[in-house]
Order: sequence, then structure tokens, then C-alpha cells
Amino acid sequence: MINVEAVYWLIGALFIAWASLIARDENHPHRWGASSFWGLLGLCFFYGTWVQAGTAPAWILGIAVLVLVAIAATGRLKHGPARTSTPAERVAYAAKFGNRLFIPALAIPVVTVILVLAAPVLTIGKTAILDPKNTTLVALAIGAIVAAVLAVVLLKPKNKLNPIIESRRLLESIGWAALLPQMLSTLGILFTKAGVGTAVGTLAQTVMPRGSLVAGVIVYCVGMFLFTILMGNGFAAFPIMTAAIGWPVLVQEFHGTPAIVFAIGMLAGFCGTLCTPMAANFNLVPSALLEMKNKYGVITAQIGTAIPLLAVNTALMYFLAFH
Repeated sequence: MINVEAVYWLIGALFIAWASLIARDENHPHRWGASSFWGLLGLCFFYGTWVQAGTAPAWILGIAVLVLVAIAATGRLKHGPARTSTPAERVAYAAKFGNRLFIPALAIPVVTVILVLAAPVLTIGKTAILDPKNTTLVALAIGAIVAAVLAVVLLKPKNKLNPIIESRRLLESIGWAALLPQMLSTLGILFTKAGVGTAVGTLAQTVMPRGSLVAGVIVYCVGMFLFTILMGNGFAAFPIMTAAIGWPVLVQEFHGTPAIVFAIGMLAGFCGTLCTPMAANFNLVPSALLEMKNKYGVITAQIGTAIPLLAVNTALMYFLAFH
């Protein structure tokens, strides 16, 4: 069976491969710091297997995270490696291959969906080939591998390792922000465990007009919006605001339909995603990859949509969930 640990090991191997490329780049001004950062991160993916199994102490991973933070804080990741192709070569590729250039990118979702749908019948004897608990993640990893192979087959680069070399360039262009989604997700779990949702609920209910449905809906939606801006992740904000307002006030007190309340609440949170640099994978990574002069240009373009959309979501929750 292909389980999720195999995916983590593949990711770890990629990070170590990128670290090796950086260490061999004599033109890199911070090659030892950068290679140490990405190499240590790769080793964490391997070590995490034994932590998850309970056969290795987790505190070592904690120390590794602190070391990663120290390396990033000293600016040892600031360098974008040379491109694997020139602008003229990329124009020539576009003219030669046309829309076929999109085949590798489209292969990722297509392969993923096919494998997820076919997973129940993909068995050897009675054993599932794909991890039943993490089918989507395993399928996504296989889709990425298929896409990389297709890219090499279709484009026929002189160096068959170009996918790894080019991905190293993209990784260094993004820098430490590539890890921000994982860190923010962990932060959301910590906030929930620490009872932040309960504390926020107590505070909100002391200032919120008693018995006011409108106030409850506004506080929940705006709270999802603001917490998502702070945490960069609607999924991290959701348990906090749902424990504070969504469940005790909107569902239990005003008898709102849970599915509608929580679905629209998430949409309100996603409005915050459009407005925050903390959502690096949505807002900072595209700026880096597109080499935009204003690294907050994506956010600037989205705010005009996000604010009206928040108001619309708030109105939809009020009119659909309680009437």
C-alpha cells in the first residue's frame, strides 16, 4: 500500500536534493545557510515518521524548527539561482509547443481525481493500493510525479533533471514563506487547544447586544474575516470563531442551520485570505513567481472584491440560515 508516509519521504528527498544543489552552487552568497535550512527541513520529514510512530522523541523536531527560524531570521535564504532557460528560449518553447505546455499542469488535477474516484477498486487482494485515510494526498503526489514525467517527455530538455533544478529556483524565489501555510495551520491548532475560542466568545458576548441575531451574524462573519487575516488561513480561524460564536450563539441560541452557518462562515474567512500577506501561498507566492514589482500587488487587486464579498456573505447567512 502506498501510504502518506511515502509522500512525506518523497518531499523530504526533494528538499535534500535542493539543498545539495544549493551547496554545490559556488555563486550562491549564502549557500551553506540556505542548504542547511532546506536540508534540515528535508530530514525533518524523514524523522517525523518515527515521531508519529512513537519510537522517537518529538522535542528534536522542536529544536529543528527553532534552528530553521534562526537561519531564516539571519537572512541566509536571500538568493534566487540562475534560470534554467533564457527569456528567448521560453518564447521559443511557447511557439513550438503551444497549448501542449499546459498538459503537465492539467495532468495533476486529472490524475488526482481519477485516482481518488478509482481508489475503492484499486486493490491487491483485499489490500488497498492507496492509503484509505489519505487517498487525496497520495493521489496528488502521484499526479505531481506523472506531471513531471510528462513535462520531460513532451519538452525533451537537454538536462533530464530540469524539473528538480527549476523547482529549486522556484523554491528559493519563494523562500521561507513556502512553509507559512503549515506553520499557520499548526498555530490554529495551538490556539484551539489553548482555549482561545472560548476566550473570544466570552469577550464577544460581553459587548454584543443580547438577543440580537444581526449582531451575532456580523460578529461571526467579521471575526472569521479578521482572524483569517491574522492567521492567514480560514481553516485555522474556523475552530476559534465557531467555538466562540458560531455554535453557542448562532446555532444553539438562534437555531441556525449548521451547514449554512458554517459553510458561509468559511466563505467569510476566505474573504480575509484575499487581504493578507499571511496567506503566502495565495498572495506572496504568485508575486514572487510572476516577479511583480509590488510584492503585495495580488492583495491590492483583490481587496476591492473581498470587502463587498464579505458584506454579501454576511447578508446571505442572515437571510438563508435563520428563515
